[in-house]
Amino acid sequence: MVVYREVFETILFYAAIWSQGNASSVIAGGLSASIVLVVIAWLMMRYSRRLPIGQFFRYSSLLIAVLAVVLIGKAVSALQEAGYLPISWLDGGPRVELLGLYPTVEGIGAQITTALILAVGFWLANRPAKSEVAAP
Repeated sequence: MVVYREVFETILFYAAIWSQGNASSVIAGGLSASIVLVVIAWLMMRYSRRLPIGQFFRYSSLLIAVLAVVLIGKAVSALQEAGYLPISWLDGGPRVELLGLYPTVEGIGAQITTALILAVGFWLANRPAKSEVAAP
């Protein structure tokens, strides 16, 4: 169900762009993405024997974790702009839109909470198993 919903949202997004007279942009984007996918697939097939898969997943997990922190900041900001969440401004607080960092207590609190949950998750995933610690 989730996959179908995402596909449906993507189709609606492209249909809206297409109906605004930007059909050439949709086609150019699709062709560009296809070319990039072909190049990535070829590189992965060519060099996958030498690809350190553990390291690949470690870096991709870190990238997704950073993305989660950024997205929670942007989500809180969007909900505040829509009036669904209160806004408690931090005077002189940092504002880095690229990182989803806005000077509100709620946004920064959500990002810190998300970062802590992710840090605990990474720590739990990387600690040695009990059988490894007990081995003589």
